Amino acid sequence: MNSLKQLALGAIAATALLGATWSTDAQAAAHAKKETIKVGVLHSLSGTMAISETTLKDAMLMLIEEQNKKGGLLGRKLEAVVVDPASNWPLFAEKARELISKSKVDAVFGCWTSVSRKSVLPVFKELNNILFYPVQYEGEESERNVFYTGAAPNQQAIPAVDYLMSEDGGAVKRWVLAGTDYVYPRTTNKILKAYLIAKGVAEKDIMVNYTPFGHSDWQTIVASIKKFASEGKKTGVVSTINGDANVPFYKELANQGIKAEDIPVVALSVGEEELAGIDTKPLVGHLAAWNYFQSVDSPENAAFIKKWKAYTKNPKRVSNDPMEAHYIGFKMWVKAVEKAGTTDTDKVIDAMVGIEVPNLTGGTSIMAKNHHITKPVLIGEIQDDGQFDVVWKTKGLVAGDAWSNFLPGSKDLISDWTKPVSCGNYNTKDKKCLGAVMAK
Repeated sequence: MNSLKQLALGAIAATALLGATWSTDAQAAAHAKKETIKVGVLHSLSGTMAISETTLKDAMLMLIEEQNKKGGLLGRKLEAVVVDPASNWPLFAEKARELISKSKVDAVFGCWTSVSRKSVLPVFKELNNILFYPVQYEGEESERNVFYTGAAPNQQAIPAVDYLMSEDGGAVKRWVLAGTDYVYPRTTNKILKAYLIAKGVAEKDIMVNYTPFGHSDWQTIVASIKKFASEGKKTGVVSTINGDANVPFYKELANQGIKAEDIPVVALSVGEEELAGIDTKPLVGHLAAWNYFQSVDSPENAAFIKKWKAYTKNPKRVSNDPMEAHYIGFKMWVKAVEKAGTTDTDKVIDAMVGIEVPNLTGGTSIMAKNHHITKPVLIGEIQDDGQFDVVWKTKGLVAGDAWSNFLPGSKDLISDWTKPVSCGNYNTKDKKCLGAVMAK
């Protein structure tokens, strides 16, 4: 009897063990089959903005591959889901919805122009997903679902004007604000015009001009800039011209003999990638304002450039500021997900504030309560090899300001996405949130 009982118990135990083993194996198999963490990449790979955005897609693929080599995130591999909104602003919204609803991405890195960002904002709010936006922009916005890793106006446009006004920058007295005709240049120039007037510049000494995307015939416009500059005061150009229109613009400057010492141009949307497509020799001395240049001498930057060239298998591939912004944003997202222990949107958004990661200029960047990061500001001078020589930089990091102090409707506003404020446009005088409230 005891033998039979022992035999029965042994069989039960074996069955239980087999069941437990099957259960463990099934769980392991289920875990192995568990979906990857999907990361959306929303950049134009065709159309007028492809000249700038394609490299950001490549940078994201490199960062994702590098993270996977480290073991992925939360024990799962990352998977890039790449779409091409083709420089078509309404298509950005459609592709964003596709990434979130169909592909089930946990975060999206993308957009370049502000009009593309504005196009996708309602989608990210409605579907409660996260967008990392890597390009300088006009400010006047702070959304809970967006992290702005590019420069706000006080981190690029305002310092660029201050530099040109200084003796080192040529002591400019007359100003040409030349931009592509969409929200970023128009709002930035509105801020700059108010800033210049506050600095004592007469309105007649400010010329504003807009051209459409992809504009190619610059002869008349450059001639008008040349005429405007001939009226006795030192003149400078602040350029918010975007995309492939920059190539014929700079060529026409050279054609009409405009040199940097005569009429310096400081660009807010031209970096190493754009210069790679043109002969830069006639443009030596013209400027750009960014928060990063490839020429920055730091161990972090040297390591990044080495990885970039190895990944692309092209020693001539350049790096630029929006790439660094994606680098910072991606590293911050990884840390926030690890901190939250999940890719849940609300928990990751809350975890993002205060995250600190090394940037490529040798310091660190911190995500602030207004979803903007701290950045250094650099002025670079174009060299004949298409690189920039840094001629000026801020002493420390500058915190991004979502709302301009120079526009009447904005100077009393702050953004703070932490409790108890939890608002993107909080009026410090009225103590009221004007609308961009946290939806929880």
